[in-house]
Amino acid sequence: MSLKSQHRFLIHFLWVAVMAIFLAEVEIQIEGDAGWASSLPTWRVEQHWLLDVFWGGRAMTGYHAWMFPFIAMVFHLPLFFLQRWTLRWQARCLASIMQFWIIEDFLWFILNPAFGWAGFNPTDAAWHKHWAMGAPIEYWLFSLIAFSLYGYSFRIFRKPTISTKTPI
Repeated sequence: MSLKSQHRFLIHFLWVAVMAIFLAEVEIQIEGDAGWASSLPTWRVEQHWLLDVFWGGRAMTGYHAWMFPFIAMVFHLPLFFLQRWTLRWQARCLASIMQFWIIEDFLWFILNPAFGWAGFNPTDAAWHKHWAMGAPIEYWLFSLIAFSLYGYSFRIFRKPTISTKTPI
């Protein structure tokens, strides 16, 4: 990976993290100590087999049904502005969305006065049903997928090319 690619990746990663900080703070103001929109005036589907498959067993709420696609649209906005789509850019958008939600969710706990580090656990965060190595399993799964997509997008895994031209 070239120094220029490393720099672009770092700037991109940090920008996504800053966006996640802002939404985490907004959600803390909206939800307070009642995570996963449990006290918001919105509809909820608590049990459905599709929630187990696609949603980690968490409830689907009206809040999340609108928030998740909105964030996906925000990350795809540059593609619409530029009116250009490539597989690498799509990979970067998907990786960014995954990174964003992992950081945003984690910071919701850490920055929330009602939770903090002590509240980041399976008991206090009961809406995260599956945990491994101290974090929701989705964090690990989507981090792996996101960094693979980032690798493809930023050409991290590209083999170095050897020039066959004779230098002048």
